[in-house]
Amino acid sequence: MSPDAKDKEQVKSRRPVNSAFKQQRLKAWQPILTPKSVLPAFIIIGILFAPLGGLLLWASDTVAEIVIDYTNCDKAGTSFVQVPPDLFSANFPGSSGDGDPPEFKAIPAVGSSNNATWPTMKCTIKFDVPVTMKHPVFMYYRLTNFYQNHRRYIKSLDLKQLAGEPRTAVDLRGGGCEPMATVAEGELRFPIYPCGLIANSMFNDTLDITLSPFNSTDIKPYNMTEKGIAWTVDQTKYLPQQHPDLSQIRPPPNWEKKYPNGYTSSTPPLDISKDEHFQVWMRASGLPNFRKMYAKNEKEDLVAGTYTIDIDMNYDVTKYDGTKSIVLSTVSFMGGRNPFLGIAYVVVGVLCVFLGLLFTARHLYKPRRLGDHTYLSWNQNQNPQHQQEDTDASGAGSETEPEDLPTATASGASARYQ
Repeated sequence: MSPDAKDKEQVKSRRPVNSAFKQQRLKAWQPILTPKSVLPAFIIIGILFAPLGGLLLWASDTVAEIVIDYTNCDKAGTSFVQVPPDLFSANFPGSSGDGDPPEFKAIPAVGSSNNATWPTMKCTIKFDVPVTMKHPVFMYYRLTNFYQNHRRYIKSLDLKQLAGEPRTAVDLRGGGCEPMATVAEGELRFPIYPCGLIANSMFNDTLDITLSPFNSTDIKPYNMTEKGIAWTVDQTKYLPQQHPDLSQIRPPPNWEKKYPNGYTSSTPPLDISKDEHFQVWMRASGLPNFRKMYAKNEKEDLVAGTYTIDIDMNYDVTKYDGTKSIVLSTVSFMGGRNPFLGIAYVVVGVLCVFLGLLFTARHLYKPRRLGDHTYLSWNQNQNPQHQQEDTDASGAGSETEPEDLPTATASGASARYQ
């Protein structure tokens, strides 16, 4: 290839591609908003949204649910006392009322897990179910003022460790688990398993998964299961460490009650591949007030009656001004009870109809004269002389089509070179 031909090829390759995409000539819809197009849109949106919001509100109201705040149950005494009205809520469709207010009491007890024991308070909650709750029935715990969405908190874990890979103190130091990555014992540091703020703050109240009938022999206990409460995708993310050296790992600081002597053969580490409560907790919530599933029963209805449930109170929420509650709920085709979405649709629908009618009345009473739409295009009076100037010396058209270029006046051109 001759040098001249090579230079021409290089010059040609540097020229921009004359395509609609690169020259920003793609077809686009730019509607001109006039009263005839905007006002019907307002009314149509309102007509669609308002009934849809009503449907969502109805679906939310069909969910049977009872929420009981037991944060201060340990101060209630050893006899049943009524839960304050502002600490519980109930919704039972089809009943004449929500039953008697719930009551709770607390007695000293001994918590136990993994062959370890510790003193605690056992809260017993008594509540009414005025109508049968259709299955599936779910039990949740609800926490408030707990900011799991903090960036440092969400990143505080080690994915390799959770996937079963042994991690040393050197591996974890300076990683995402800080400041819950390692623990110092003398001059030595040992890795925490599982490390991080999320695992360290795991909810550890023990909720009895059997609802016991209160002073009734006609109703049998209602049993729930802790299996199947975690998402399937979460169950595949966690694997146990294979043959770990228990002398080289330490439990998180907040797990001290459960592991007072650390990890031993009699108190082995938590099997994170099977403990679904751990898997549920590790999925951080995006809002400070949230609920997480604890147990469920997908096969049997919860018949009407009075029940009690026992809770070992191990989780302290008062240090961050939070609250904890127990929730029993059914579901509808839209999920759990949440009237916000329905209210939002109704408000938007009513507002659109109101504004549409208001603007229509204003337009009919005193219409505004609209301008000529044909003058909205900026290149209507393109000067043919400038189109000729946009061609290059060889007679080929420029990469940007002439009609797409703005016209420069003589005064404007002279002003640019002054």
